[in-house]
Amino acid sequence: MVSRARGGAWDRKLVGPRLCVSLSGHSMAPPRPREGRGHRDHRWAPSEEEALEKWDWDCPETRRRFEDAFFRDEDYIRQGSEDCHKFWAFFERLQRFQTLKTSKKEETDPGHPKHCVPALADLPRPYDSRYRINLSVLGPDMRDIRGSGSQLPPKRVSEFRRALLHYLDFSQKQAFTRLAKLQRDRAALPIAQYRKCILQTLKQHQVVVVAGDTGCGKSTQVPQYLLAAGFSHVACTQPRRIACISLAKRVGFESLSQYGSQVGYQIRFESTRSAATKIVFLTVGLLLRQIQREPSLPQYKVLIVDEVHERQLHNDFLLGVLQHLLPTRPDLKVVLMSATINIMLFSSYFGNAPVVQVPGRLFPITVIYQPQEAEQTASKSERLDPRPFLRVLEAIDNKYPAEERGDLLVFLSGMAEIGAVLEAAQTYASHTQRWVVLPLHSALSVADQDKVFDVAPPGVRKCILSTNIAETSVTIDGIRFVVDSGKVKEMSYDPQAKLQRLQEFWISQASAEQRKGRAGRTGPGVCYRLYAESDYDAFTPYPVPEIRRVALDALVLQMKSMSVGDPRTFPFIEPPPPASLETAIQYLQEQGALDASEALTPIGCLLAQLPVDVVIGKMLILGSMFSLAEPVLTIAAALSVQSPFPRSAQSSLECAAARQPLDSDQGDPFTLFNVFNAWVQVKAERSQNSRKWCRRRGVEEHRLYEMANLRRQFKDLLEDHGLLAGAEAATPGDSYSRLQQRRERRALHQLKRQHEEGAGRRRKVLRLQEEAEDGSSDEDHAGPAARHAEDSVDIQDVKFKLRHNLEQLQAAASSAQALSREQLVLLKLVLARGLYPQLAVPDPFNSGRKDSDQIFHTQAKQGAVLHPTSVFASSPELLHVQEPQATCGGGSRDDKDKMSSKHQLLTFVSLLETNKLYLVNCVRVPALQSLLLFSRSLDTNGDCSRLVADSWLELQVVDSEGAVQLLAAALRLRACWESALDRQLSHQARWRRREQQQRRQRLGEEDEDEEEAESVSRAEVAALSRELLQFMATKVPYSLRRLTGLEAQNLYVGPQTVTATPKLPGLFGSSALSPHPTKGGYRVTNFLTYNCLLSDTDLYSDCLRTFWTCPRCDLHLPLTPLERMAHESACATDLHGGPGAEEATTEQSRKPSALQRPYHCDSCQKDFLFTPTEALRHRRQHM
Repeated sequence: MVSRARGGAWDRKLVGPRLCVSLSGHSMAPPRPREGRGHRDHRWAPSEEEALEKWDWDCPETRRRFEDAFFRDEDYIRQGSEDCHKFWAFFERLQRFQTLKTSKKEETDPGHPKHCVPALADLPRPYDSRYRINLSVLGPDMRDIRGSGSQLPPKRVSEFRRALLHYLDFSQKQAFTRLAKLQRDRAALPIAQYRKCILQTLKQHQVVVVAGDTGCGKSTQVPQYLLAAGFSHVACTQPRRIACISLAKRVGFESLSQYGSQVGYQIRFESTRSAATKIVFLTVGLLLRQIQREPSLPQYKVLIVDEVHERQLHNDFLLGVLQHLLPTRPDLKVVLMSATINIMLFSSYFGNAPVVQVPGRLFPITVIYQPQEAEQTASKSERLDPRPFLRVLEAIDNKYPAEERGDLLVFLSGMAEIGAVLEAAQTYASHTQRWVVLPLHSALSVADQDKVFDVAPPGVRKCILSTNIAETSVTIDGIRFVVDSGKVKEMSYDPQAKLQRLQEFWISQASAEQRKGRAGRTGPGVCYRLYAESDYDAFTPYPVPEIRRVALDALVLQMKSMSVGDPRTFPFIEPPPPASLETAIQYLQEQGALDASEALTPIGCLLAQLPVDVVIGKMLILGSMFSLAEPVLTIAAALSVQSPFPRSAQSSLECAAARQPLDSDQGDPFTLFNVFNAWVQVKAERSQNSRKWCRRRGVEEHRLYEMANLRRQFKDLLEDHGLLAGAEAATPGDSYSRLQQRRERRALHQLKRQHEEGAGRRRKVLRLQEEAEDGSSDEDHAGPAARHAEDSVDIQDVKFKLRHNLEQLQAAASSAQALSREQLVLLKLVLARGLYPQLAVPDPFNSGRKDSDQIFHTQAKQGAVLHPTSVFASSPELLHVQEPQATCGGGSRDDKDKMSSKHQLLTFVSLLETNKLYLVNCVRVPALQSLLLFSRSLDTNGDCSRLVADSWLELQVVDSEGAVQLLAAALRLRACWESALDRQLSHQARWRRREQQQRRQRLGEEDEDEEEAESVSRAEVAALSRELLQFMATKVPYSLRRLTGLEAQNLYVGPQTVTATPKLPGLFGSSALSPHPTKGGYRVTNFLTYNCLLSDTDLYSDCLRTFWTCPRCDLHLPLTPLERMAHESACATDLHGGPGAEEATTEQSRKPSALQRPYHCDSCQKDFLFTPTEALRHRRQHM
């Protein structure tokens, strides 16, 4: 607590929330000393002089007592905070200074009594306000304190208070110095001269384009200009999360706003936004989600779209949405900020919006072209050659003295290239002791990314190995040298092959200039280009927009949910390829998200709300229906983040051995599932350190934190849509437990607050490589106690415990580890259903290949291999057929036609092509049952012993009768599954509409009739689960092989062979059979076509009829497989007394057959066309 002295000319609030400065233009008289207030001299009178002589300020107990008295939660400095450690360091320096002054004074005045010299000698006892900011500090002598604080000697309390006031004064003077320098730096930015122009133009127009070169300050200054001009609630979008965080910190520091108050950021899983926030930095995807919820964006007055020249997918879509929105929000202002790249494209898109062009502040940059030798380029290896980069390091060391500051920024194409150069550069740095090498890419944690902003020790330079993230999104001070590899890796999508390609390309000329500009921000710089000048001249002027090279299914789904019209006619700034849009629409229709009219289905509406891929969203919905929500939540979250297994851990045998108990033989998602659950258990056990646990197993812990955050987000979404019952927070039963829980949360909040308050002020210096292999940082001027306090607090762990209910997570992890065999089978079914048709079949000759040579084939691509992180990459025998029973064709085709009931397929999350074609995140599933349940096209021959799924996988079944039974069961299960899912989603859609109407109207009487919707009962789901488990347990020997291209072309009999349409209503319910127009045979359902496969025999002759006895009614007659299936269905209906049984039997008897003869029944006096057996059966009905 502080009281200000009177007489100041004006007050000004500074960096801290409670620090106030009283400044005046005239001298202020020293305040009268406070005497006699609260002094308890009677407690110390007998031995006060002796106590003063023996006083030890370095004693930990003494310091603790003073901290208890002066450093409370309501005071300027909190006990245990960074400021507390800094104060004691200041106090020690002050004592050394005063000791030196005292010794000099004793030399001139040796008769001065030693015990009369105070610890803070040569200072006036009444504190002079002319030398300090007018503050007074409350201590044990000014407030009612009981305990150890009340027993402190009054003289020492007074001396401590004076030192504390000196420290606060010193800190505020430092803050003023930094503020003055900050204002000078801001005024020197090129954009400062255009402040009035930007504000005036924005007042006159709704859209303004601000084009500024690198270093002009547009990203940090324009939001502050708008806020100072009276524009409240400013949102600034950034394409990357790291840019949101760094810009929010910088703008918060420049505006003297407490971090997380007036200036904040909002990214996925993390937000410092509050009710007081006036400027918020957020990602483009997050803003689009907000528009999806509130299309008019009433919470913002100004939208700043930064880095529009990067032409990212979401940025281009956002511009189209804003073009729709602006006519309905004339009060909304939009500022488009871009580098000086293709500016007129953005201006013309918004009706020739005015452009304010700001020149950059670039110093001269020397460009040196160093093309790689031809022999290196010719001998292209899988790993990047780091020697050209090391030669640049050597050139800098030889040409520039170590005293000259200036760091190096290296642009590489991807993480693999960063890893290759990082290893070689660290070896070089350890020998020279002149470099600290740091990586920078989006896969790093925020803490690791922040290390690039730290400073190197004297005589040492930073070498930052970065992807193109450092081109525009991140500005690193002190860069003097740039190495441009000229390459970039971009993700492209092949709609025909349905795979993602991470390919390396030459950059554009615009990107090359952006990279070069990073070297000239703080002084003259040098740019080393590792390519020829002729290569630069051949570069394209601008990069290819992302919308023209990526899959658009997520974008189309989001557009449908936002009701912005037909994606084909949406006014994109540059339209995507029509083929990509058509492929996306077709894919969403196949997944059930869009119906035939391209409108959202109930499942599509829910998928649009989930910030994940469509297949992951389907898993979540199906898991909630089968009461497997908890494990599916974890698996879905694990599949939605980057792999937690880094490249370095793949080659470590120790990490692999430690992680081996967590590996699952079912597939990679189950391994991730086990790792997450084990990590949660470690978190719940307070005695264990989760960071060490992860490091020992080669797991990146920040990926597990992301999984936990995403899991909670999924759970909240499912609860909001009524697909998951809200979990009630477990409340401790007794008052002591509740008190303990509150204390723990209060302590966690205090740790988080201390970290946030200290994070912006700490000055860090990097350590050399051999001292800290992880490149961690220490405080520049903090003592060992401060560093120990910082290292002992895992801020990610603090945030995790504040954000999540650890007891609920632990309970979910424990129950997941105890999954029964039946639950595991159902869980695999849910995953397979969500991932279908992403299937791969093992090559028939894999059993004779090495682990790394295992080959798999998808429908569109051949020769894929397992990703190195896959559990099957090290244990491929799990995918080999273990049960050979017979071999077709006399073994002439080796393993291709091997008969077994244990053939397996791999279902995968993604297909990624880099230097190889990789299957990523695979699960093994039984082939026959999975294809029967999930295939979108299922074709059979006459006796159903030959099945072809999706026109590329052939199954040959020895027992045609067993095949018929499996097919009939699959048809029934598919119908039940689809019906249950549709009813469940329709019910939840009505429930959600009802909730929204009740919130808006507060009265729901008119909607009561619509509220009633049939839901799926638990008994129905349990019965379906039992039937699915029985179906999966069926053992039928069969062969599995991939059709060749020639076989696929000559697969069907064609429509000309169809002569008549059978009438078999009993087999397929109310489905009407019709000839298939292209395949031939009979179309039974939208996925099943009977008797359409080409064979050497006449599939439509009576030779397919075989004698068969019905086990229910003892009917014995020759039937085709289709007739047999129809009779079984009709007979079962008759036995269960179902309605229409007699009609079905009569209709069945009317089928034409060569054995049928006219028959007259004397009992019912009717004429029929019966076979002899049918006539016998008819007579039995009258007995």
